[in-house]
Amino acid sequence: MENMLEKIGEAVSFIKSKNGSPLDFGIILGTGLGSFIEHLQIEESIPYEDIPHFPKATVEFHKGRLILGTIKNKRVVVMQGRFHYYEGYSMQQVTFPVRVMKELGIKYLLLSNASGGINNDLHKGDLVLIEDHINMMPENPLRGLNDRAFGNRFVDLSCPYDQLLGRKIQDVAKKENIVLKEGVYAAVQGPNLETRSEYRYLRMSGADMVGMSTVPEVIVANHIGLPCAAISVITDECDPDDLKPVNIAEIIKVAGEADKVLSTLLAGVIGG
Repeated sequence: MENMLEKIGEAVSFIKSKNGSPLDFGIILGTGLGSFIEHLQIEESIPYEDIPHFPKATVEFHKGRLILGTIKNKRVVVMQGRFHYYEGYSMQQVTFPVRVMKELGIKYLLLSNASGGINNDLHKGDLVLIEDHINMMPENPLRGLNDRAFGNRFVDLSCPYDQLLGRKIQDVAKKENIVLKEGVYAAVQGPNLETRSEYRYLRMSGADMVGMSTVPEVIVANHIGLPCAAISVITDECDPDDLKPVNIAEIIKVAGEADKVLSTLLAGVIGG
């Protein structure tokens, strides 16, 4: 555990050497979601490979940069691209940046992702506020961590997504005339997508959408007492009775089209 604390400290020290101003929000941008940067007055842009102990983003449509800047006098740190368990990283590596951002002083964490819609009421391009999740990943980022410096080992997840932050997101969506739905997110390992029977199973389990990220970061955010909220962009419709072969290019295209709206929403939440 001391080794983990040392690694966090070294990463934090390096980032603060570039820009040590206090921070308000941390943002993790998902697949195909990057135009939020256009709302940002950028102060520093740091490649992940330059930061001590940060993994490298191996997914081709993830930029792999940590960006510091301001939005309406609020200071933010943005992960332009995240890490996934399916890339071969441990859950501790996947969630390492969340712990670093907390030590940098952020008060809130906002996450986004691209996901497949299981609920037939969800369509390509929809924005969905995650109200709860179902964790179907084979590993947990808290396994093995048992140092009080990190938090209580037996983390309560009765309300993993901060309700006050969620209401603020809903209020901004109404103000900006943005349609924002709500749903339950199922997290799976990936990188393959699901079979028809697996989609049926996930639907019966209570999931509205499915993806390969976010939940590990949310678990760690709760572990370290960091209020968080997450929004999914529905990039493909996963109706097991009418399932089409996946088209990654189409998924990226849909994410990019919804990205402008999502970015306006996130900027409004931070600057409001």
